[in-house]
Amino acid sequence: MSATRTRSAVTARTGRSGRRRENLAGYLFMSPWIAGFLLLTAGPMVASLYFAFTDYNLFNSPKWVGFDNFTTMFDDPRWQKSVEVTAKYVVIGTPLKLLLALGVALLLAQSRRGQAFYRAAFYAPSLIGASVSVGFVWRSLFSDGAVVDRTQSFLGFHVGGWVGNADWVLYCLVALTVWQFGAPMVIFLAGLKQVPKELYEAAEMDGAGPFRKFWNITLPMISPVLFFNVLLETIHSFQIFGSAYVVSNTYCGPADATLVYTCYLYQQGFKNSQMGFASAMAWMLLLAVALVTAVLFWSQKKWVHYEEGAR
Repeated sequence: MSATRTRSAVTARTGRSGRRRENLAGYLFMSPWIAGFLLLTAGPMVASLYFAFTDYNLFNSPKWVGFDNFTTMFDDPRWQKSVEVTAKYVVIGTPLKLLLALGVALLLAQSRRGQAFYRAAFYAPSLIGASVSVGFVWRSLFSDGAVVDRTQSFLGFHVGGWVGNADWVLYCLVALTVWQFGAPMVIFLAGLKQVPKELYEAAEMDGAGPFRKFWNITLPMISPVLFFNVLLETIHSFQIFGSAYVVSNTYCGPADATLVYTCYLYQQGFKNSQMGFASAMAWMLLLAVALVTAVLFWSQKKWVHYEEGAR
Protein backbone atom coordinates (compact mmCIF):
# COMPACT_ATOMS: atom_id res chain seq x y z
CA MET A 1 0.00 0.00 0.00
CA SER A 2 2.83 2.38 0.92
CA ALA A 3 4.63 1.50 -2.33
CA THR A 4 1.53 2.49 -4.30
CA ARG A 5 1.33 5.83 -2.48
CA THR A 6 5.02 6.39 -3.14
CA ARG A 7 4.64 5.74 -6.86
CA SER A 8 1.59 8.07 -6.99
CA ALA A 9 3.53 10.82 -5.22
CA VAL A 10 6.51 10.41 -7.57
CA THR A 11 4.19 10.47 -10.59
CA ALA A 12 2.47 13.65 -9.32
CA ARG A 13 5.80 15.37 -8.71
CA THR A 14 7.03 14.33 -12.16
CA GLY A 15 3.84 15.65 -13.76
CA ARG A 16 4.13 18.98 -11.96
CA SER A 17 7.80 19.25 -12.93
CA GLY A 18 6.93 18.50 -16.58
CA ARG A 19 4.21 21.13 -16.61
CA ARG A 20 6.59 23.70 -15.10
CA ARG A 21 9.16 22.96 -17.81
CA GLU A 22 6.49 23.31 -20.51
CA ASN A 23 5.30 26.60 -19.02
CA LEU A 24 8.88 27.85 -18.80
CA ALA A 25 9.50 26.94 -22.43
CA GLY A 26 6.28 28.69 -23.42
CA TYR A 27 7.22 31.89 -21.59
CA LEU A 28 10.71 31.70 -23.11
CA PHE A 29 9.30 31.63 -26.63
CA MET A 30 6.86 34.42 -25.73
CA SER A 31 9.55 36.61 -24.13
CA PRO A 32 10.34 38.66 -27.30
CA TRP A 33 6.67 39.56 -27.68
CA ILE A 34 6.29 40.27 -23.95
CA ALA A 35 9.39 42.51 -23.97
CA GLY A 36 8.16 44.33 -27.07
CA PHE A 37 4.69 44.80 -25.58
CA LEU A 38 6.05 46.18 -22.31
CA LEU A 39 8.70 48.44 -23.87
CA LEU A 40 6.95 49.58 -27.04
CA THR A 41 3.23 49.51 -26.18
CA ALA A 42 2.33 49.30 -22.49
CA GLY A 43 5.21 51.52 -21.30
CA PRO A 44 4.56 54.37 -23.76
CA MET A 45 0.81 54.18 -23.07
CA VAL A 46 1.32 54.59 -19.33
CA ALA A 47 3.78 57.44 -19.94
CA SER A 48 1.38 59.22 -22.32
CA LEU A 49 -1.43 58.91 -19.78
CA TYR A 50 0.77 60.71 -17.25
CA PHE A 51 1.88 63.34 -19.80
CA ALA A 52 -1.77 64.04 -20.66
CA PHE A 53 -2.14 65.71 -17.26
CA THR A 54 1.12 67.66 -17.48
CA ASP A 55 2.65 70.62 -19.27
CA TYR A 56 5.48 68.89 -21.12
CA ASN A 57 7.39 70.35 -24.06
CA LEU A 58 10.06 67.63 -24.54
CA PHE A 59 12.80 69.90 -23.20
CA ASN A 60 11.78 70.62 -19.62
CA SER A 61 10.51 68.33 -16.89
CA PRO A 62 6.75 67.62 -16.96
CA LYS A 63 4.68 69.94 -14.76
CA TRP A 64 1.40 68.63 -13.39
CA VAL A 65 -1.56 70.71 -14.61
CA GLY A 66 -4.47 68.35 -14.04
CA PHE A 67 -7.27 68.61 -16.61
CA ASP A 68 -5.99 71.86 -18.16
CA ASN A 69 -4.96 70.14 -21.40
CA PHE A 70 -8.46 68.74 -21.85
CA THR A 71 -10.25 72.02 -21.13
CA THR A 72 -7.89 73.84 -23.49
CA MET A 73 -8.53 71.18 -26.11
CA PHE A 74 -12.31 71.60 -26.04
CA ASP A 75 -11.94 75.39 -26.43
CA ASP A 76 -9.44 75.09 -29.30
CA PRO A 77 -11.12 75.90 -32.67
CA ARG A 78 -8.47 73.93 -34.61
CA TRP A 79 -9.12 70.86 -32.45
CA GLN A 80 -12.82 71.24 -33.19
CA LYS A 81 -11.97 71.53 -36.90
CA SER A 82 -9.87 68.34 -36.74
CA VAL A 83 -12.78 66.47 -35.16
CA GLU A 84 -15.12 67.74 -37.88
CA VAL A 85 -12.75 66.80 -40.72
CA THR A 86 -12.08 63.34 -39.28
CA ALA A 87 -15.77 62.63 -38.72
CA LYS A 88 -16.56 63.68 -42.29
CA TYR A 89 -13.79 61.47 -43.64
CA VAL A 90 -14.99 58.46 -41.62
CA VAL A 91 -18.65 58.91 -42.52
CA ILE A 92 -17.98 59.30 -46.25
CA GLY A 93 -14.91 57.16 -46.86
CA THR A 94 -15.72 54.03 -44.87
CA PRO A 95 -19.15 53.24 -46.44
CA LEU A 96 -17.88 53.93 -49.96
CA LYS A 97 -14.88 51.68 -49.45
CA LEU A 98 -17.00 48.84 -48.09
CA LEU A 99 -19.63 49.18 -50.82
CA LEU A 100 -16.97 48.95 -53.52
CA ALA A 101 -15.26 46.05 -51.75
CA LEU A 102 -18.55 44.14 -51.48
CA GLY A 103 -19.47 44.86 -55.10
CA VAL A 104 -16.16 43.60 -56.46
CA ALA A 105 -16.27 40.58 -54.12
CA LEU A 106 -19.69 39.65 -55.53
CA LEU A 107 -18.25 39.77 -59.04
CA LEU A 108 -15.17 37.74 -58.13
CA ALA A 109 -17.23 35.14 -56.28
CA GLN A 110 -18.52 33.95 -59.65
CA SER A 111 -16.42 31.39 -61.50
CA ARG A 112 -14.61 32.99 -64.43
CA ARG A 113 -11.29 32.80 -66.25
CA GLY A 114 -8.39 34.75 -64.76
CA GLN A 115 -10.06 34.94 -61.36
CA ALA A 116 -6.78 34.62 -59.44
CA PHE A 117 -5.24 37.46 -61.45
CA TYR A 118 -8.18 39.77 -60.76
CA ARG A 119 -8.07 39.01 -57.05
CA ALA A 120 -4.36 39.84 -56.88
CA ALA A 121 -4.81 42.98 -58.99
CA PHE A 122 -7.62 44.34 -56.83
CA TYR A 123 -5.80 43.46 -53.61
CA ALA A 124 -2.48 45.09 -54.61
CA PRO A 125 -3.51 48.70 -53.76
CA SER A 126 -4.10 47.65 -50.14
CA LEU A 127 -0.44 46.63 -49.90
CA ILE A 128 1.04 49.83 -51.31
CA GLY A 129 -1.68 52.41 -50.68
CA ALA A 130 -0.37 53.53 -47.29
CA SER A 131 3.16 54.22 -48.56
CA VAL A 132 4.57 57.73 -48.80
CA SER A 133 5.39 57.25 -52.49
CA VAL A 134 1.74 56.57 -53.33
CA GLY A 135 0.80 59.74 -51.43
CA PHE A 136 3.15 61.77 -53.65
CA VAL A 137 1.72 60.11 -56.77
CA TRP A 138 -1.83 60.83 -55.60
CA ARG A 139 -0.98 64.47 -54.97
CA SER A 140 0.48 64.72 -58.48
CA LEU A 141 -2.61 63.16 -60.04
CA PHE A 142 -4.98 65.60 -58.33
CA SER A 143 -2.88 68.78 -58.71
CA ASP A 144 -3.71 71.69 -61.03
CA GLY A 145 -3.26 70.72 -64.67
CA ALA A 146 -2.71 67.03 -63.85
CA VAL A 147 -4.58 64.00 -65.17
CA VAL A 148 -7.69 64.42 -63.01
CA ASP A 149 -7.92 68.14 -63.70
CA ARG A 150 -7.61 67.65 -67.48
CA THR A 151 -10.11 64.78 -67.47
CA GLN A 152 -12.81 66.66 -65.59
CA SER A 153 -12.22 69.75 -67.76
CA PHE A 154 -12.71 67.57 -70.86
CA LEU A 155 -16.01 66.37 -69.34
CA GLY A 156 -17.12 69.94 -68.65
CA PHE A 157 -16.33 70.20 -64.92
CA HIS A 158 -14.00 73.14 -64.35
CA VAL A 159 -13.07 72.92 -60.66
CA GLY A 160 -9.29 72.83 -60.99
CA GLY A 161 -6.98 70.53 -59.07
CA TRP A 162 -8.43 68.98 -55.96
CA VAL A 163 -5.27 69.33 -53.87
CA GLY A 164 -5.34 73.12 -53.87
CA ASN A 165 -9.11 73.40 -53.46
CA ALA A 166 -10.36 73.47 -49.86
CA ASP A 167 -13.78 72.19 -50.97
CA TRP A 168 -12.40 69.15 -52.80
CA VAL A 169 -9.11 68.13 -51.19
CA LEU A 170 -10.78 65.93 -48.55
CA TYR A 171 -12.48 63.97 -51.32
CA CYS A 172 -9.03 63.34 -52.74
CA LEU A 173 -8.21 61.49 -49.50
CA VAL A 174 -11.55 59.68 -49.67
CA ALA A 175 -10.71 58.54 -53.20
CA LEU A 176 -7.36 57.24 -51.98
CA THR A 177 -8.88 55.18 -49.17
CA VAL A 178 -11.63 53.83 -51.45
CA TRP A 179 -8.93 52.79 -53.93
CA GLN A 180 -7.46 50.58 -51.18
CA PHE A 181 -10.54 48.35 -50.98
CA GLY A 182 -8.59 45.11 -51.50
CA ALA A 183 -8.34 43.96 -47.87
CA PRO A 184 -12.07 44.12 -47.04
CA MET A 185 -12.78 42.67 -50.50
CA VAL A 186 -10.80 39.53 -49.69
CA ILE A 187 -12.66 39.16 -46.38
CA PHE A 188 -16.02 39.61 -48.12
CA LEU A 189 -14.99 37.05 -50.71
CA ALA A 190 -14.18 34.51 -48.00
CA GLY A 191 -17.59 35.10 -46.44
CA LEU A 192 -19.40 34.74 -49.76
CA LYS A 193 -17.72 31.38 -50.35
CA GLN A 194 -19.30 30.08 -47.13
CA VAL A 195 -22.91 30.80 -48.18
CA PRO A 196 -24.58 27.44 -49.00
CA LYS A 197 -25.59 27.20 -52.66
CA GLU A 198 -28.68 25.25 -51.62
CA LEU A 199 -30.21 28.46 -50.28
CA TYR A 200 -29.93 30.17 -53.66
CA GLU A 201 -31.35 27.12 -55.43
CA ALA A 202 -34.34 27.05 -53.08
CA ALA A 203 -34.88 30.79 -53.58
CA GLU A 204 -34.81 30.38 -57.36
CA MET A 205 -37.47 27.68 -57.12
CA ASP A 206 -39.63 30.17 -55.21
CA GLY A 207 -39.16 32.72 -58.00
CA ALA A 208 -36.75 35.06 -56.16
CA GLY A 209 -34.78 37.47 -58.34
CA PRO A 210 -31.14 38.62 -57.90
CA PHE A 211 -32.04 41.50 -55.58
CA ARG A 212 -34.22 39.38 -53.29
CA LYS A 213 -31.55 36.67 -53.12
CA PHE A 214 -28.95 39.28 -52.22
CA TRP A 215 -31.15 41.00 -49.62
CA ASN A 216 -32.69 37.91 -48.01
CA ILE A 217 -29.83 35.39 -48.30
CA THR A 218 -26.45 36.96 -49.05
CA LEU A 219 -26.56 39.90 -46.63
CA PRO A 220 -27.85 37.93 -43.60
CA MET A 221 -25.37 35.11 -44.22
CA ILE A 222 -22.36 37.42 -44.51
CA SER A 223 -23.50 39.84 -41.78
CA PRO A 224 -20.76 38.67 -39.33
CA VAL A 225 -18.15 39.36 -42.03
CA LEU A 226 -19.79 42.70 -42.79
CA PHE A 227 -19.71 43.62 -39.10
CA PHE A 228 -16.02 42.71 -38.90
CA ASN A 229 -15.19 44.86 -41.93
CA VAL A 230 -17.24 47.81 -40.68
CA LEU A 231 -15.51 47.66 -37.30
CA LEU A 232 -12.02 47.30 -38.73
CA GLU A 233 -12.33 49.95 -41.43
CA THR A 234 -13.97 52.45 -39.08
CA ILE A 235 -11.06 52.15 -36.65
CA HIS A 236 -8.57 52.49 -39.52
CA SER A 237 -10.34 55.61 -40.78
CA PHE A 238 -10.02 57.31 -37.41
CA GLN A 239 -6.26 56.69 -37.57
CA ILE A 240 -5.64 58.32 -40.96
CA PHE A 241 -2.39 60.29 -41.01
CA GLY A 242 0.13 59.44 -43.73
CA SER A 243 -2.02 60.16 -46.77
CA ALA A 244 -3.37 63.42 -45.32
CA TYR A 245 0.11 64.58 -44.33
CA VAL A 246 1.70 63.80 -47.69
CA VAL A 247 -1.12 64.86 -50.02
CA SER A 248 -1.43 68.21 -48.23
CA ASN A 249 2.36 68.74 -48.48
CA THR A 250 2.78 68.40 -44.66
CA TYR A 251 0.58 71.37 -43.68
CA CYS A 252 -2.86 69.69 -43.66
CA GLY A 253 -4.46 72.34 -45.81
CA PRO A 254 -5.53 74.38 -47.58
CA ALA A 255 -7.51 76.21 -44.88
CA ASP A 256 -7.17 73.14 -42.61
CA ALA A 257 -9.34 71.20 -45.06
CA THR A 258 -7.33 68.01 -44.42
CA LEU A 259 -6.60 68.71 -40.77
CA VAL A 260 -7.50 65.22 -39.61
CA TYR A 261 -7.20 64.46 -35.91
CA THR A 262 -3.86 62.67 -36.03
CA CYS A 263 -2.37 65.39 -38.21
CA TYR A 264 -3.20 68.05 -35.62
CA LEU A 265 -1.94 65.73 -32.89
CA TYR A 266 1.38 65.44 -34.76
CA GLN A 267 1.60 69.21 -35.16
CA GLN A 268 1.02 69.83 -31.47
CA GLY A 269 3.38 67.10 -30.29
CA PHE A 270 6.33 67.34 -32.64
CA LYS A 271 6.11 70.74 -34.33
CA ASN A 272 4.91 72.82 -31.39
CA SER A 273 6.57 70.57 -28.76
CA GLN A 274 3.33 70.41 -26.77
CA MET A 275 3.65 66.76 -25.85
CA GLY A 276 1.29 67.01 -22.89
CA PHE A 277 -1.46 68.45 -25.09
CA ALA A 278 -0.76 65.83 -27.78
CA SER A 279 -0.98 63.03 -25.21
CA ALA A 280 -4.35 64.34 -24.05
CA MET A 281 -5.50 64.36 -27.68
CA ALA A 282 -4.31 60.77 -28.13
CA TRP A 283 -6.33 59.57 -25.16
CA MET A 284 -9.41 61.42 -26.37
CA LEU A 285 -9.02 59.62 -29.71
CA LEU A 286 -8.76 56.30 -27.88
CA LEU A 287 -11.93 57.04 -25.94
CA ALA A 288 -13.76 58.08 -29.13
CA VAL A 289 -12.74 54.88 -30.94
CA ALA A 290 -13.72 52.81 -27.89
CA LEU A 291 -17.14 54.52 -27.80
CA VAL A 292 -17.75 53.93 -31.51
CA THR A 293 -16.66 50.30 -31.10
CA ALA A 294 -19.03 49.84 -28.18
CA VAL A 295 -21.92 51.30 -30.22
CA LEU A 296 -21.14 48.96 -33.10
CA PHE A 297 -21.06 45.93 -30.80
CA TRP A 298 -24.35 47.02 -29.25
CA SER A 299 -25.98 47.50 -32.67
CA GLN A 300 -24.88 44.09 -33.98
CA LYS A 301 -27.64 42.45 -31.96
CA LYS A 302 -30.16 43.95 -34.38
CA TRP A 303 -28.56 43.18 -37.74
CA VAL A 304 -25.82 40.55 -37.39
CA HIS A 305 -26.99 36.95 -37.72
CA TYR A 306 -24.78 34.20 -36.33
CA GLU A 307 -25.20 30.48 -36.77
CA GLU A 308 -26.51 28.68 -33.70
CA GLY A 309 -23.66 28.32 -31.22
CA ALA A 310 -21.21 30.34 -33.35
CA ARG A 311 -21.13 33.46 -31.16
